[in-house]
Amino acid sequence: MAKKSGGIREWIIPFAFALCAGWVIWHGPAYILDFFPHANESMTAQITELHERKDVSPGLPGMFGGIMDFVDWTALLLLPVILVLGMRNVVHAHMEYPDYTRFDLFALFLGRVTMILIISMTLVMLYEVFLRYVIEAPTLWANELTLWIAGFVFLISGIYAMQQRCHIRIFILYDIFPRPIRKACDVLSTVLLCLFAFFLVFGSYKQVFGIKFHRWEMFGTAFDPPIPATIQPAILVVVCLVALQAVLNLIADWHQNPDDIPDELVDEEELEAIKKSVGSS
Repeated sequence: MAKKSGGIREWIIPFAFALCAGWVIWHGPAYILDFFPHANESMTAQITELHERKDVSPGLPGMFGGIMDFVDWTALLLLPVILVLGMRNVVHAHMEYPDYTRFDLFALFLGRVTMILIISMTLVMLYEVFLRYVIEAPTLWANELTLWIAGFVFLISGIYAMQQRCHIRIFILYDIFPRPIRKACDVLSTVLLCLFAFFLVFGSYKQVFGIKFHRWEMFGTAFDPPIPATIQPAILVVVCLVALQAVLNLIADWHQNPDDIPDELVDEEELEAIKKSVGSS
């Protein structure tokens, strides 16, 4: 059912998605001014000044009477297109959870995007090490950019981990229960996760989106990335997506026997190493 490799597309499409998403995130003030304008003139002036200071393409005029230029619109419109292409071209790897539906392709593609982000974060760190210890001219942005990317890696990988059923679970009581009680436990855990997501969003939506995001709160350093304005909203979005993925997992696994572990998920070499370490034949 699975191909061995997706070829160059497994690299290009997630990279293009990460590039467009990065552009949209960095130019967040332009999207706020056009789509979510402030009623307060002083706040509008503050966001406008911030956009002009951080704009990567300052010479391009705005379109449709707004602030967003051609590149801003292109990056925004390309995001759903690249997302669909990425989901359609995901190639299931042999070590991944074998039973997946078309709804799981979103999480699988985000796993590939996370891979690109980890590579990007590593390259930034290597670049900083080279500049700091070879040229002796360290940057003002590498450390905070790495921190920023790492935050998104941590969040996005949670969706992928939920789809792969590789999150931490304790089976001490679960394994001794009969199948009907196991199903009840699965339903209960999913309901509790959904309730957690609901109350987290309900309790912090106004502060996160009304203050952190809408005012585009910055980090307050020399590089001054919008970490509070992006990471905190991303937490709420990702928690909701993780809860949704948990519901999809519950539906997909409802008629499966959890005792039947797929061969693809068993690492024979690691299993043999564990047996030798504990003296088992």
